[in-house]
Amino acid sequence: MQTNITASRHLPAEWDPQDGVLLAWPHQNSDWADMLDEVLPVYLELARQISRFERVIIVTPEPLVVDQQLNRAAIISDRIHLLDIATNDTWIRDFGPITIIADGQPRLLDFGFNGWGLKFAADQDNQVTRHLATTPLFSSVALETVGLILEGGSIESDGNGTLLTTSNCLLNPNRNPHLNNHQLETELRSLFGSQHILWLDYGWLAGDDTDAHIDTLARLGPNDTILYVCCDDPQDEHYEELQRMEEQLRSFTTKAGTPFRLIPLPWPQAQYDGEKRLPATYANFLIINDAVLVPCYQDAADSVALATIGTCFPDREVIGIDCLPLIKQHGSLHCVTMQLPSGVLTWQQ
Repeated sequence: MQTNITASRHLPAEWDPQDGVLLAWPHQNSDWADMLDEVLPVYLELARQISRFERVIIVTPEPLVVDQQLNRAAIISDRIHLLDIATNDTWIRDFGPITIIADGQPRLLDFGFNGWGLKFAADQDNQVTRHLATTPLFSSVALETVGLILEGGSIESDGNGTLLTTSNCLLNPNRNPHLNNHQLETELRSLFGSQHILWLDYGWLAGDDTDAHIDTLARLGPNDTILYVCCDDPQDEHYEELQRMEEQLRSFTTKAGTPFRLIPLPWPQAQYDGEKRLPATYANFLIINDAVLVPCYQDAADSVALATIGTCFPDREVIGIDCLPLIKQHGSLHCVTMQLPSGVLTWQQ
């Protein structure tokens, strides 16, 4: 159903309690067709690790196939649920529901998804949220259809009214060309209850298809923290732009007017697919109940990234996931997941 916008709403932080995590499983008709055997272990490990802590909702047009894959990997859990829903691809961070809390109750926002500015087919992905809303697992949560193009990877929330995003993505004419900065900010404040919006104007990753999603560059953390990618190699093509990004981050202040605690993340060695550079980033981690899943790239900097992120989440287990296969399709761990805050899911006891 479609509901009216109210003023009493906020966008939870990722570290707030969760009911589960959404995954969209790779299949023969997705971009993973030529490397299914290579990428499948990543998804199996995600399902294995997330289900230790909370529920895993797997969206797939092939539920019987996925069930067999899970069984062969000895991943058997009553916390894993398969939903028969068609998809173009697997980047559910960007086409799955964004959950807000409105009048004390969770609500699914269904934004339009146009394949990151009409770069890729997205007709099936764009319908996933409305299909989820018709299933018993989501039967107790309201659905709000929003007439804007917006991807989950393009925004970060601290759960307390601060929203972090990038101008390169949200103000790109391939998203909402009818809105200028002021008009879009008005929409964000209304939809998410955001009182403090921070626009990052610098930062990019070679090989990225998203027009600089914030979750590849800088992430909000507890206690007024921002974790961000930091390039320390002056010979690297990203160096000057990321130096400008760091400078702008230093100029940002919290709602209270104080500087953020800035935590630089290490810079992995360049990874390539042929001559094309791939967007490896440690900022693309996922926070879940009692754990943080961190993308790793078989790189010496992996251990540094795990330790650095761990300092921001001292009460959570920090788990590395080999995401080298994921970046071959130009995304990473956070991009293939979407958390569901507490109160979203309904299940039989």
